Amino acid sequence: MQAYLQLNGYFTSAEYPVVAATAGSRKFRTVTDIDVLAFRFPGGARVVREGGPLPAGGVAELDPGLAIPEERVDMIIGEVKEGRVNFNHSATDPDVLATVLARFGCGAGDAPRVVDALRECGAVSTPEGHQVRLVAFGTMPPGDEVPPCRIIALGHVLRYLQEYVRRNWTMLRQCQFKDPALGFLMTLEKARRGGAGRRGQGGVEIVPGRGDADAVPNGGRRRSDRPPAEPLDAARRIPRGGR
Repeated sequence: MQAYLQLNGYFTSAEYPVVAATAGSRKFRTVTDIDVLAFRFPGGARVVREGGPLPAGGVAELDPGLAIPEERVDMIIGEVKEGRVNFNHSATDPDVLATVLARFGCGAGDAPRVVDALRECGAVSTPEGHQVRLVAFGTMPPGDEVPPCRIIALGHVLRYLQEYVRRNWTMLRQCQFKDPALGFLMTLEKARRGGAGRRGQGGVEIVPGRGDADAVPNGGRRRSDRPPAEPLDAARRIPRGGR
């Protein structure tokens, strides 16, 4: 989910813990974990540089399904479910929402009104002119009543990411990604573009083992005909005598 939001220009924080002090003691407890918090500046986008110091195009395509406001800061409190769309009751608790708003740095002067409006409408403008929204992600429609919020299907998120990777493959193939979801999609796209049937039937190449002395696939040499491999220099991990 973070990859989806980041490609749309958001800064994200996943599994954000909300902690409360236990009454009558100095101990603390975790009230809930917010699945994802996202913050986006107006006009935020990814840009490709072309040799010079100034941006030169290649702006990422934004997903219309997110209804991103371009004229003001947008903040998302997101809930992610593998099954039916839902919002945990604790995630919309007034004290929890007030804590999240404080983390966003907004609503301090009128926090109760902002929290009430957010719970009632699913989106609210803060005194600072920012927008805060509840967004729920899930595989299936909600089975029970959910708070007012924007609902985005995980299937829609997947299609957006796949289309983004395909459309920007020439650029993205030069990058390394730490995000496991985006990295996996890059691997799938690389496999798709590699095609099947290029290296043997069904895209499978057979490398003969010890029991396959007579198997010589793709015009290769038998194991017994191959020159011995040169030993590796353990310190440098390159063949001895190599550069």
